Amino acid sequence: MIKLGFLSVILSELSFEEVIDFAAENGFSCVEVPCWPVGKAERKYAGVWHIDVAEMTNTKAAAINKLLKQKNVMISGLGFYPNPLDPDQEKAQAAIDHLKKVIVAAGLLGVPVVNTFIGRDPSRNTEDNFAKFKEVWPGIVRFAQRNKVKIAIENCPMYFTNDEWPSGKNLANTPVMWRRMFEAIPYKNFGLNFDPSHFVWQFMDPVKAICEFKDRIFHVHLKDAKIRWDRLGEVGILATPLEFHTPKIPGLGDVNWAKLFSTLTDVGYDGCAVIEVEDRSYEGSLETRKGSILQSRNFLRQFVVA
Repeated sequence: MIKLGFLSVILSELSFEEVIDFAAENGFSCVEVPCWPVGKAERKYAGVWHIDVAEMTNTKAAAINKLLKQKNVMISGLGFYPNPLDPDQEKAQAAIDHLKKVIVAAGLLGVPVVNTFIGRDPSRNTEDNFAKFKEVWPGIVRFAQRNKVKIAIENCPMYFTNDEWPSGKNLANTPVMWRRMFEAIPYKNFGLNFDPSHFVWQFMDPVKAICEFKDRIFHVHLKDAKIRWDRLGEVGILATPLEFHTPKIPGLGDVNWAKLFSTLTDVGYDGCAVIEVEDRSYEGSLETRKGSILQSRNFLRQFVVA
């Protein structure tokens, strides 16, 4: 049975304990926990840490797991979404170093999945980036394997604004690239954090991808997206993507959720699916953001119970 949860980055003001209380009180089975380095956020929806992995010990892991057991809530995955292929080598290495800390923490906690990005140098072409991927990522995947952790790559292109022009900051955004990545790194702990919303605005079919990559889907993000067709007719597909689409909470965009969940259950997916809120209409206050999670839960309960 698919387990319903939410990504807690949208509740940045709350402590880890308060996040878990909110999940338990509102019938969620799991929470994806952001684990950015403690410090200032580099971008929107980044920089949140509900667990400080740099300070993780066996004792702290035991205390966290005790709380989770008491509340009957699990951690679906630890989340850290940087750019390990950043053209600035110092930034790239810092991202890799912290990602390894997240992996170690997941191993100590018994959390099976770490969610992240492959990264990309947006100024270089796909082949140059793929060559860099083959240098950087095999070692990270092997490190995760030694810690008994799966790596789940989200398919967000990280191409929204001019600073990410012209090709975005995440190489792993299409099925064509997934095939190449999994051929280059055939480890079974290397897979996907599947987000259907990014298929919508890239004009691709998420259902077909689920069928092909069913054995590589380790985690699912539940986010919607709405194509602004009137705007697309004005700016064209070469515009930066936020000029013609808007992230929405589930049910308020163009994802066919019935077909999506039907396909997930058909292929036997029984992992975690977490609500991700990036809908600007619900960002105003903490209570509004809590409400967006509950509204999403109410919509999704026609497809998944808990």
